[in-house]
Amino acid sequence: MNLLTLNCHSWQEENTLQKLTELAQTIAEKSYDVVALQEVSKSDKAGHANYAELLVQKLHNLGETDYTFIWDMSHFGYEIYEEGVAIITKHPVKSYDSFFITDQHDMDNWKTRKIVQAVIDINGEPASFFSCHLGWWQDEEEPAKKQLDRLLARAASKELTFLMGDFNGDAAVRNENYDYLLAAGFWDTYTLASEKDEGYTVKGKIDGWDGNKKDLRIDYIFVNRPIEVASSRVIFNGIHKPVVSDHFGVEVVIR
Repeated sequence: MNLLTLNCHSWQEENTLQKLTELAQTIAEKSYDVVALQEVSKSDKAGHANYAELLVQKLHNLGETDYTFIWDMSHFGYEIYEEGVAIITKHPVKSYDSFFITDQHDMDNWKTRKIVQAVIDINGEPASFFSCHLGWWQDEEEPAKKQLDRLLARAASKELTFLMGDFNGDAAVRNENYDYLLAAGFWDTYTLASEKDEGYTVKGKIDGWDGNKKDLRIDYIFVNRPIEVASSRVIFNGIHKPVVSDHFGVEVVIR
């Protein structure tokens, strides 16, 4: 099983259509089973279609007609974008849902967060996937701990479960987002992988990390049980495929 997570930054990127085409071509080439995307936007005001919908259309044009998508809006970004999270898969979706993980549900507040969940039939076995875009541990208004508690309550399942996305917590920082998920019983597929690279998904300053001057690992694929992971690699970093976003992606191959 091949998985990809990417905070795609969608319409906020320069040359978005070119980058969208590169993303579609890579998904087709790699034949990912499930793709989790964050900062997936649409804007009627700016004339931009839903980024995930357009991506799936491009996949269909490439002959990959099995891919479908699920998307829900989390909040308005930069006043004009309906920004949310998405799951794209080429397998049958048995059920799907979306839910708030923040105290507030005000779509005009950029701190409002939603999660999209899908139960997907992977070769006859159901597995649950969550596309996640979390807040920050130190945020006094919407602390990540409360968001993680709500996510973990929904992710409590006996079936194979993957939490994929931008968790806004660096793996090198102790006793925050990353450690909290490990303590809750989830495993980082990066540490489980037989082959891996440095794993960094952010270099330098980006939105939400304005003072950052170091390499960060804040995008992950977590799983609720120890499984055999062949490899975990950063992608769309200018070395392994061109850069398409202010985040790099993470691809995982599971045996």
